[in-house]
Amino acid sequence: MDLYHIWCDLKPGVRDTTFVDAIDKYLGNLRDGGLIETFRVTRRKLGLGAPGLGEFHIWIETRDMAQLDAAFTRVSSRADPVEGFHHGVNSLVENTVFALYRDFPDPHRQHGEERF
Repeated sequence: MDLYHIWCDLKPGVRDTTFVDAIDKYLGNLRDGGLIETFRVTRRKLGLGAPGLGEFHIWIETRDMAQLDAAFTRVSSRADPVEGFHHGVNSLVENTVFALYRDFPDPHRQHGEERF
């Protein structure tokens, strides 16, 4: 699995439930279209978290880079309905940070032949 992470803060005056509803519409649309496997939203607890990362953390899981690329292709088309859902989230957040991780070790990884 590839794990696309997004950390963000809400813009002043944005309700947390409004944000979660917008995420559900946007990422639910991508999931229902087979462009991502699943997603979840988490929120910082007790003020604990790495400096520079937002209060909210969105996890998006894809089978592989091909599925993630297909999701990016759909979103970058800037066509409705996904454009409206995307804007519905982006207009609510600030201080956004992104990261991409993968399960490790890779399922195809061979052991014992490494040369470093």
